Amino acid sequence: MLSYERLSRKPKIFRSFTGLDVSKFDSVCEEMESRYYDYEKKRLERKERERDVGAGRPFKLSLEDRLLMLLVYYRLYVSSTLTGFLFDLDHSNVLRDIRYIEPLVKECIPIPKKVYERSKRATTPEEVEEYFPGFLVFIDATEQEIPRPKNSAKRKSHYSGKKRRHTVKTQRTVKEKGLIIHRTNHGRGRKHDYDVFKRSHPELPQGVRPGVDLGYDGIQNDFPELDALIPFKRRRGRKLTAKERVFNRKLAKARVVVEHTISRMKKFNIFGQEFRSGLRH
Repeated sequence: MLSYERLSRKPKIFRSFTGLDVSKFDSVCEEMESRYYDYEKKRLERKERERDVGAGRPFKLSLEDRLLMLLVYYRLYVSSTLTGFLFDLDHSNVLRDIRYIEPLVKECIPIPKKVYERSKRATTPEEVEEYFPGFLVFIDATEQEIPRPKNSAKRKSHYSGKKRRHTVKTQRTVKEKGLIIHRTNHGRGRKHDYDVFKRSHPELPQGVRPGVDLGYDGIQNDFPELDALIPFKRRRGRKLTAKERVFNRKLAKARVVVEHTISRMKKFNIFGQEFRSGLRH
């Protein structure tokens, strides 16, 4: 049986299975334990709950093992049946435990939504600089393969000509150090990167400039107030000047942070492998 006690004795394997160092895992788990009583009390006393408080099946695993199971599932993205075998649980309990613990985990880590809401309240230059070092953010979209939809309309709307597969697309806004501050919901893979931006882009404080690639060509005309940093594009009959080429290289060097962030994110196979969850649109 896989457990925190056994796995933490082998730090390299622990990081490989969970994506976290043991010390980082311990700090998250400690924060969760401090909030757990109030979280469970609120969950059990919700109005739509039909059972009395205290009724229902108790959790078989400790809180730290439930967190471990969630991270192993995210990182390795194995089936719930195999996850249940590893943790000595029925596969239905695996999904139940993960579903119940996810909101608590979100309270204990800097998820994009929380950071984004705080950043929107920044007003002074000092506060803006704290959230957006150098008054810069970097934006890029990424795709994740999905099973071929049975519905013909969804097959068409989710087919990505770029990937030559059926995909869903999300957009990430990343700070200089690689912290994600904004993400979009899953969109149809057929959509262009810039279409995703036009429909759902972050609200940035005045003076903060987004750095993008040529997939966002048109942002300079449609959103002049953003003063976006975008590479110069070689047009027909016109070559780039030496100054423009230098600018493109500098921007690419700065923008690599968003590419690295997406790469680190996809090391969790729930983001990097085929997206198995149902589509809502």
